[in-house]
Amino acid sequence: MLEYSQALLLITTALTVASTIAYLGAVLGARMAPAAPGADKDVIVCTGGAERQVVVTGGVRHAPVKRFTVAWWASKSTQLAFLLLSGSMLARMLATGHAPFSNHYEFALAFAWGMLMAQVFFEWRYRVRMVSIITLPVILGMLIYASTLSYRPSPLMPALQNSPLLTLHVLTASIGYGAAVVSFAAAVMYLLAPYIRWSGWPKAEALDDLGYRATVVTFPMLTLMLILGSIWGNVAWGRYWGWDPKETSALVTWLLYGAYLHARVTRRWRGSRSAWLLVLAFGAVVFTYLGNLFFGGLHAYA
Repeated sequence: MLEYSQALLLITTALTVASTIAYLGAVLGARMAPAAPGADKDVIVCTGGAERQVVVTGGVRHAPVKRFTVAWWASKSTQLAFLLLSGSMLARMLATGHAPFSNHYEFALAFAWGMLMAQVFFEWRYRVRMVSIITLPVILGMLIYASTLSYRPSPLMPALQNSPLLTLHVLTASIGYGAAVVSFAAAVMYLLAPYIRWSGWPKAEALDDLGYRATVVTFPMLTLMLILGSIWGNVAWGRYWGWDPKETSALVTWLLYGAYLHARVTRRWRGSRSAWLLVLAFGAVVFTYLGNLFFGGLHAYA
């Protein structure tokens, strides 16, 4: 089953490469194409079988993808990549007898899985597809990084043998960190917007709103991650909190996203200041994931 898991991971990586190239090609093709009349206006579009209508900021370039175009194939390839990565993790779980959340390789898979899920969901829900040109390279980087690690399972250390708590703890982290990559992409595109002279670029208001909506998912997930992690820490190590490097960086990350929400809701922060805060917060996410490799601690296995 481990070989099947690895094969699915390899196909997932190839599909993510294809999606990244296709989205970049679609953007470049749209950039060179003449602008359609009324492309800068808001339009109302039907989003599918349920006849749900939404206002799409930025005109027809942000309407649902027409079938069998490059962007449509890129979207379907991303969705398939998510399903295959889910299958890879399931196959690994069947092979090892526990959820694939017990070492650095498995956490890399979980992180990539959460980011892919967030990409698929937010692309479907909010139709700002162009963030894919930033989210997909980040996801691809994580998949490539995972491929450099040993995929051979090792016996579970005692601290990891509380499977339900461990599974929920890492699952909430994966979902929260996955949504964080969308808010990061929206923030980067917002900061680039003043320098992009192209009407097809997503409107600043749409990017600002997307960053906020993704953070609304990230913050509660990180809250649950910290709560579940402290309960698990008490079971595994006899204390709820020990200022371990990974615990501390996770707390700082949570505070940064909390500060963003607080500033936006109570101080009415919008624009560049909030975008830079989201970039900083995602930097903290990456540091939380990789920092224990340099600083050790009780989470050194992760």
